[in-house]
Amino acid sequence: MDSLLQFLSLFLTNITWIGALELGLIYALVALGVLISYKILDFPDLTADGSFPLGGGVCVLCILNNIDPWVATLFGMFAGAIAGVITASLHIGFKIEKLLASILMMIALYSINLRIMGKPNVSLLGDPTVYDSIFASDDLQLAIVRLLIAIFVVIIAKLLFDLFFATQVGLAVRATGTNARMAKAQGIAINKMTLLGMAISNGLIALAGSLYVQSNGGFDISIGVGTIVIGLAAVIIGEAIFSAKRIIWLTFAVIVGSILYRFFIALALNNETLNGIGLGPQDLNLITALLVVAVLVIPKFKQKFSMKKGQ
Repeated sequence: MDSLLQFLSLFLTNITWIGALELGLIYALVALGVLISYKILDFPDLTADGSFPLGGGVCVLCILNNIDPWVATLFGMFAGAIAGVITASLHIGFKIEKLLASILMMIALYSINLRIMGKPNVSLLGDPTVYDSIFASDDLQLAIVRLLIAIFVVIIAKLLFDLFFATQVGLAVRATGTNARMAKAQGIAINKMTLLGMAISNGLIALAGSLYVQSNGGFDISIGVGTIVIGLAAVIIGEAIFSAKRIIWLTFAVIVGSILYRFFIALALNNETLNGIGLGPQDLNLITALLVVAVLVIPKFKQKFSMKKGQ
């Protein structure tokens, strides 16, 4: 018990680890969005790399125009939902392949985001954010406030996610992804369900982008690079640890996967051995790719080893 209290005391006084947990929770929203598109709808969607900065850009623009930060965050989320609807519409209306439709939307959003912001970088320093809802007197308290707000948003998102996919509409979305032909035969409007699912997916990703820019202190056009990989990594890690089938546990697994992913990255970036061989913050995407490869490959080696041991 004493060692646990010492660990918690050390954790709560280390801004690096608090920041890693906060980022893990923010990207948990991305992972939930990816869970809908890839796992529930079976829609390979790369729009995430565009909808993440889209949500952040719209949020920053609203805040700079004196709109309440919480309302600005919702506007960012709705912008992402619209992007998801357009991606789905390209596939449904013009019969463009799912992956190609998402790639086209991702490319288009890069220019759209630049148009929205007017320039690649926009600062929020000195402007109000959702993190100003609770007073903080120093950097440590501010880090804890950011963590608490991230926890609050993720809990609300998870509860709404679980409740929605337990409703008839939510079950219809799941049926559409599982077997579209059978769902259509049962009278489900599969096109509408796909549009709805993609809207929710990219809305969650844009919500994460809205929180990220406020935590980061500004917008940068490059923040969306690798978003889809991070989301997939969280989903894969969560599924590797928890073999969950029910939505309520699957969403929990994905959130835990996102948090563990950020901790792995923080450990890698702060590891003296890795720093000694030249790895640093600029190698974040490389470390991410290697981590995903490891998560995918290790279970296969473990299975082969178990089979040989059995023989």
